[in-house]
Amino acid sequence: MIKIHEKTLKDLEFDLVLEQIKEYAITPLGKEAVLSVLPIEVEAQLLRELDYVNEYLSSFENDNRIPNHGFDSISKELKLLTIENTYLEVPSLQKLVSISLTVNSIVKFLDKFKDYYTKLGQYSQHIEITTGIIDQVDAVVDRFGDIKDDASPQLSELRREINKLKSKINSSFSSALNRYHGLDYLDDIRESVVENRRVLAVKAMYRRKVKGAIMGGSKTGSIVYIEPETTLQYTRELNNLLYEEKEEVIKILKELTDYIRLFLPLLNDYQAFLIKIDLISAKAKYARSLNAILPEIVDNREVELIDAYHPLLYLTNKEKGIKTFPQSISLNESNRIIVISGPNAGGKSITLKTVGLLQTMLQSAILIPVHERSKVCLFERIISDIGDNQSIENHLSTYSYRLKQMNYFLKKCNSKTLFLIDEFGTGSDPELGGALAETFLEVFYDRKAYGIITTHYSNLKLLANELPHMQNANMLFNEKSLEPMFKLVTGQAGSSFTFEVAQKNGIPYSLINKSKKKIERGKVRFDATIAKLQKERSKLERTERSLKENEKKKLSEAEKLEKTNAKIQRKLESFQELYDSNQRLIYLGQKVNDLAEKYFDNKRKRELMSELFRLVQIENAKRKKISAKQKRAEKAKEKQIKEEANKKVEAIRKKKKAQKKKVEIVEPPKPILKVGNRVRMHDGKAVGTIDEIEKGKATVNYGLFTTNVSLDLLELVNAK
Repeated sequence: MIKIHEKTLKDLEFDLVLEQIKEYAITPLGKEAVLSVLPIEVEAQLLRELDYVNEYLSSFENDNRIPNHGFDSISKELKLLTIENTYLEVPSLQKLVSISLTVNSIVKFLDKFKDYYTKLGQYSQHIEITTGIIDQVDAVVDRFGDIKDDASPQLSELRREINKLKSKINSSFSSALNRYHGLDYLDDIRESVVENRRVLAVKAMYRRKVKGAIMGGSKTGSIVYIEPETTLQYTRELNNLLYEEKEEVIKILKELTDYIRLFLPLLNDYQAFLIKIDLISAKAKYARSLNAILPEIVDNREVELIDAYHPLLYLTNKEKGIKTFPQSISLNESNRIIVISGPNAGGKSITLKTVGLLQTMLQSAILIPVHERSKVCLFERIISDIGDNQSIENHLSTYSYRLKQMNYFLKKCNSKTLFLIDEFGTGSDPELGGALAETFLEVFYDRKAYGIITTHYSNLKLLANELPHMQNANMLFNEKSLEPMFKLVTGQAGSSFTFEVAQKNGIPYSLINKSKKKIERGKVRFDATIAKLQKERSKLERTERSLKENEKKKLSEAEKLEKTNAKIQRKLESFQELYDSNQRLIYLGQKVNDLAEKYFDNKRKRELMSELFRLVQIENAKRKKISAKQKRAEKAKEKQIKEEANKKVEAIRKKKKAQKKKVEIVEPPKPILKVGNRVRMHDGKAVGTIDEIEKGKATVNYGLFTTNVSLDLLELVNAK
């Protein structure tokens, strides 16, 4: 049996969650049902309820949306049906028809899509589909809400008589109107209506001359309203018939109500079913607003919440456009109790409340905002001590109240309990209160209970470090700005940053130093060591984030390279196919050329035809039979590959041409040759001296001989 104390629900603000869910219910009875939600005591029922909500949530994501379940309350009608000789009015009958149609449509839908909505389909199986109420009411009441003429033979006859009398009344009144108008007894308005009856507007002076009943007069007294005598007789008869009609209608409604009374248990089921559907729908819509899911529910004692959000904080911040920081926390048999420490306003209490509220929500069949890999077990009892519990009414101090709570914890705590204690041990002398808190914690530990506590006491941090199945945790702080990072880190106690925060807020350093001297040196060193470790942890966190970002970048680059490589591989394969195709064509061309040469030599036509036919047969044997469509596709592909290859070749050619233009050697200007310069011919090795230059020719003296050479054929070796 699962039990969660009422105080725990109050501590965790469970009622505020229900208020938020209530807004998603569409019927007043559904809203009432939401506000009365409590943790479900029977595990099997809880698991079923969670499945209902999860299946309804899935309906928002597929095309098979569950039909509308809106309905008007029939509680008053159900009470009337329990009382004999009562009858239902037409609006009540219409409500019963409406609720029957709504239930029938939902039950039929869930039966049709039972593969999608297995659990909801099973839940709706006990609801009977019947058209009895609908058919009987439709036989009596028309679509305008009136009783049909043929509802009974007696009613039909009465209404025929009524219509005849109404016709007689109209004709007799018209006759009297015309007669007295001709006699000029009537005022200019001629007629009026008094008490829903037509009357003649008679001039006061002629009132005795008009036979009938006086129904009233004008304010001035100049007009008297008279109902003609003949009309009056017919009206009396009509009133009698209308009374009989009313009695007949009541008789019909009583008979119909007696018939519907047989369906009273079913109608109770109908309303209860729709209230339940409204409750499930409201929970599912609330889950959608939170991105909540149904985590894995395990049998072993394990809670692993990954990226868990506090639902109230998440929705409040969402409205304000503020980011909410999720928390990840794990409790299991080797890590049953977590001691969270660190400075105030760092998020310790929110983390503790998040775990407690999410566990309570889940055990009340409400989906929770966590990562899909999260795991949760069910606790038989959840107990808490959160907030300032000073009781003015009972004259109890905070510490007295807390001791009373601890006494309750000691009675109820066992291996299937989850306890949540905020600021454990506070309210008394730090030394004595800390010692007592340590003793309580040891008892909870020995009983193998699961729990989370927040504290500033060093002895509790040390205890968590010493016991194997207990763990320290802290909320990270930025070591420079001392701003909270709202991230829980397990495995290490947190410093309170008492003096650091004081210094940041402008407290003189001399006073801080004086305060440090007033306390034990060991405690200062212990807190300083913890603070230093937290700073190191912060740095490691930043480094880890940086490394993860780099890893992501590298992975994305690797993916890009893989895609590029695959693309190049596909192109290489295409070009290989093109190359193989061209090689085959070259081979065939060579064969045909050999046959042509052979025919050129021997002129044997038959042999040539035979060889050509054999060559064609060999080639055709290699081909696969394909359809014309495939052939066209292959040709198109081949054409595309060729075009791509040609484009590539053309691009390479253009690139080479451009490079050639760039690499063109600019020849240096030729030197002007003068008499006395030592020169040689371009294609020679002998060096001579220019003796004379005339008409573009030079006389070159080589010592043993001289020669005339064109200046264009000479190159300078040494200027004079």
